[in-house]
Amino acid sequence: MKKLIGTIIIGLSLIGGNATAADKLNVVCSAEQPWCDLMAKGFEKQTGIDVSMVRKSTGESLAQIRAEAANPKIDIWWGGTGDPHLIAASEDLTQASGIDTSDLLGWAVNMSTISEGKTVGIYAGALGVAYNRELLAEKGLKAPSCWKDLADVSYAKEIQVANPNSSGTAYTELATFVQLFGEDEAMSLLAEIGKNVNQYTKSGSAPSKAAARGETTISIGFMHDMVTLASSGFPLEIVAPCEGTGYEVGAVSIIKGAKNLEAAKKWVEYSLNADVQSRSVEVESYQVPSNSKATVAPESPDLASIKLIDYDFATYGSTETRERLLKRWDRDVKNVAKN
Repeated sequence: MKKLIGTIIIGLSLIGGNATAADKLNVVCSAEQPWCDLMAKGFEKQTGIDVSMVRKSTGESLAQIRAEAANPKIDIWWGGTGDPHLIAASEDLTQASGIDTSDLLGWAVNMSTISEGKTVGIYAGALGVAYNRELLAEKGLKAPSCWKDLADVSYAKEIQVANPNSSGTAYTELATFVQLFGEDEAMSLLAEIGKNVNQYTKSGSAPSKAAARGETTISIGFMHDMVTLASSGFPLEIVAPCEGTGYEVGAVSIIKGAKNLEAAKKWVEYSLNADVQSRSVEVESYQVPSNSKATVAPESPDLASIKLIDYDFATYGSTETRERLLKRWDRDVKNVAKN
């Protein structure tokens, strides 16, 4: 009898454990914190699944996912630039969601095609330059209009940008320069601009926040983040560089070996829903949504009016290319700028 009771208790415990696991989801979010919170709360309300979420930059998220590959603690990676998501897919760190992409725009479907369904686009945003117009006037500086303008000696210690080793935003900048100017000229130009950089931040949105607060005059980042700050009343002017610019496709991926797989699939479905994507305006996130039926906020940058490069996601989303470019950036840009 005691043995029978013990067996029943163990069985009930296992059933309870599985039921509990089905009601949980572990997410790493690489978007801005308010949007991360909005997504988590909305998903919990709709599904009843408890979300445990941490906010990390794309570079940090990729590092964690690599480190935990043998025993993943994350189920979903949501947000952040698509290049690291594609790298995770190529390294077999993520798995296909099987989601229907028929309502998505072409650039979002392209991410799914390149990754064999392991990642899919959720939003897009163009890279640009912002400057604090009050500081610029106070210091008697000319407003930049092109990437090459940022190398002018008059901007010494006036520019802030993120470090591409940790920031997907900054890696997009690095890849954009290489595609615009060729690798050698890109590194040379970035080194010249580096002489004017006062800080390489960990987060891609931090430089524009600093420019908005008057802690730096010029920033490099995504235009939608700049729009958020300008819409809040900060004295930021936004520039689409004359040579052309790159763009990100933010993505969502299910981690391979996810312990809460069914909940993870529900998250992907939820995040691609048109009504859910339309809610980003509630937290002043002005990226362009990937669902063709979603509402685009009037404040969102008009991608059609910006001179966008034909960004090669397949090449610059590969592990080999990323590691080579980051190593060269450390040697030829960051270290040179220190001297």
